[in-house]
Amino acid sequence: MAKSNEPVRPVIVKKVYEEAHGGHHGGAWKVAYADFVTAMMAFFLLMWLLGATTEKQRKALADYFSPTLVASKQDSAGSTSFFGGDSITSVDKYPNRAGQTGSRSMTIPRDATGGPKEASGIGKDRARFQQIRQSLMARLSTSKEIKRLARNLRFIETREGLRIDLLDEADFSMFISGTDMLTPDALALLGEVAEVLGAMPNGIIIRGHTDAQPTSPGLGVNNWQLSSARAEATRAYLARTGVGAQRFLRIEGVADREPYVPTNPYDSRNRRMSITLGWKTVGDD
Repeated sequence: MAKSNEPVRPVIVKKVYEEAHGGHHGGAWKVAYADFVTAMMAFFLLMWLLGATTEKQRKALADYFSPTLVASKQDSAGSTSFFGGDSITSVDKYPNRAGQTGSRSMTIPRDATGGPKEASGIGKDRARFQQIRQSLMARLSTSKEIKRLARNLRFIETREGLRIDLLDEADFSMFISGTDMLTPDALALLGEVAEVLGAMPNGIIIRGHTDAQPTSPGLGVNNWQLSSARAEATRAYLARTGVGAQRFLRIEGVADREPYVPTNPYDSRNRRMSITLGWKTVGDD
């Protein structure tokens, strides 16, 4: 075989590396952006839930997502029985109030008014409070002269008990301006209140209130001192008219810090005496 005079041509191999386009011209930022949008959606959903639910509903949601609570409910109250259900006599692992048994048949949850004993006491007090309202309004209606004072009374049930507000009006004042001296109308009204409260065993809290109008510099007292002095004057009068001294739990003056009309601190109704008949009978544990 004849040899060719042509030189041997070298074999050249060219490797071409194509750069990745990252999912259509860069996809990493899209993943990060999607995570950000998801997080923002979750955040706004949380804000909406906080604004659209009550405290009780939020507590239920928190309990639902609480792993500790879920774990405590497992393996308890018959959940490991043959059918995996509940038994009314099964011992549970739920937190119980002292004195409660650990079974479904006996566990009685506490509500806003307490357990069985407390709830019974609250029910009795509510009956007394209703009796006070009816009795006091009936006494005020017997005399035309004193009947007009009924409009200055307000009955409000609070966490402390039944609060009886004796409000000032444009034509009625509990005290002579700038002093702790009860007016004749106030004495008549307080006399009727004392007659009704004297027969009740519950403790009493008296709180004095003023409006936001500052006192005259010549009087030498400020609204704190004035409201406290008026609360004490009210206590002293109730004590003189039949309310036992041991019934008084607290005497307070709060100046203008708890207005009856928050939108107008200078409203005359903010000047008032609050007599609260407590839930608890004096001497109870």
